[in-house]
Amino acid sequence: MELNTLEQSLHTARALVMADLAAGDVAEADVVSLVEDAVTHRRWWVEQWPEGAEFVAGLVAQDVQDALLERYGRWPLCPVCTEEEPHALDVEPELGPDPHWVCTKAAVAVAPVGALGGALRR
Repeated sequence: MELNTLEQSLHTARALVMADLAAGDVAEADVVSLVEDAVTHRRWWVEQWPEGAEFVAGLVAQDVQDALLERYGRWPLCPVCTEEEPHALDVEPELGPDPHWVCTKAAVAVAPVGALGGALRR
């Protein structure tokens, strides 16, 4: 894989996840550090498996979600199921192109990774 393509996939993943964090008002400095850590980790991963470049955005989103769970709690909270106990959205497919935030309880795709802002403003 050409280095520019690798870097472009990583920059795109960073931008998409940052857009979702900003939409949920959780893009604080320490959270941005979690994004940078995830991008650094996935840089090594995609260097080992260049064909996985199209999966990087979903993987970075999952990495940040996992890191936030450990430190702060569930993110992003489901905007669809307002009557039930709050729960987080999942990224699907877990390893595939075109990742979306999905509510598995309601079996509905809420928004593509990077476009969560539109779903949260409903």
